[in-house]
Amino acid sequence: MYIHIGEDHSIRAKDIITILDKKSAENSELVEEFLMTHREKVINLSKNPYKSIIITFENVYLSPIASGTLKKRSSLMNIQEF
Repeated sequence: MYIHIGEDHSIRAKDIITILDKKSAENSELVEEFLMTHREKVINLSKNPYKSIIITFENVYLSPIASGTLKKRSSLMNIQEF
């Protein structure tokens, strides 16, 4: 199953490692360091300030969609699709 993460981007749900909300990410030095280390893989999908960070095996996405909304979209998947 694919999850729409903002703009015209959809990614496979099974490729998602984690979804973080912006406030949690801003308060964590580890996340900040991770983003700096992987800045060449960061793709900003938000024209306005981003609301969530989606980490996949290949890229890191800054999404305009709230983490709660993304979680709801991913929970609609059937367990068989993994």
